[in-house]
Amino acid sequence: MVKLNKIYTRTGDDGTSGLVDGSRVAKNSLRMQAIGDVDEANSALGVAIAAIEGGEEGDILALRRIQNELFDLGADLATPDGIEGALRIQPEQVARLEDEIDAMNDSLEPLTSFVLPGGSAGTAHLYLARAVVRRAERKAVALAAEEPVNEHALAYINRLSDHLFVAARSVAVAGSGEIKWEPGATR
Repeated sequence: MVKLNKIYTRTGDDGTSGLVDGSRVAKNSLRMQAIGDVDEANSALGVAIAAIEGGEEGDILALRRIQNELFDLGADLATPDGIEGALRIQPEQVARLEDEIDAMNDSLEPLTSFVLPGGSAGTAHLYLARAVVRRAERKAVALAAEEPVNEHALAYINRLSDHLFVAARSVAVAGSGEIKWEPGATR
C-alpha cells in the first residue's frame, strides 16, 4: 500500500519526475505525457460518475473499478520495461472490458448515425472521459514507438475508449435519449 506523509518532495523542481525504478525523466517526456493523460482520464471519469444520476449500482461499480485500473495503467506506464514483478495490465483485464462492452451493447439498438457527445450531464461527461482516454492512447502509442510498452496496456486503453462510448450510449438511452448527428442539417 502507498503511504505518503509529505506531499511535496522538491525532487521535481528541476523539471524531472521519478519512475518506479528510481530513474528520472523529463516531465514533458512522452512517458510522463501518457501518464498525465491517463491521470486526467481518471479524473474525467470521476466527474462522469458523479454526474450519473440514478445509475445502476453495477454500472457505477464497474466504472469505479475502471478508475482503480487506470491507476494500475499509470503504474504500468511509469515502470520501464524489464522490471521484475512490476504492476502490469493483464490480458484478463482487456477481456473483461470486451465482455462488458458486449453486454452493454446487447441492450442497445445498432447505430444508424454518429452520436453527438451530449444529452444528460452523465452522458456528456462519459463522452468527455472517452475523448481524454483517446488522447492518452495516442500518447501511449507514441511512447511505444520510442520505448517498449506493455502490449496489454495499449490494448486496455484502446478498449477502454470503446467501453466508455458504449457506457455513454447506455446512460443516454436509459435517460433522455441519444442525440444523433444530422449531416448537413444547418446548411
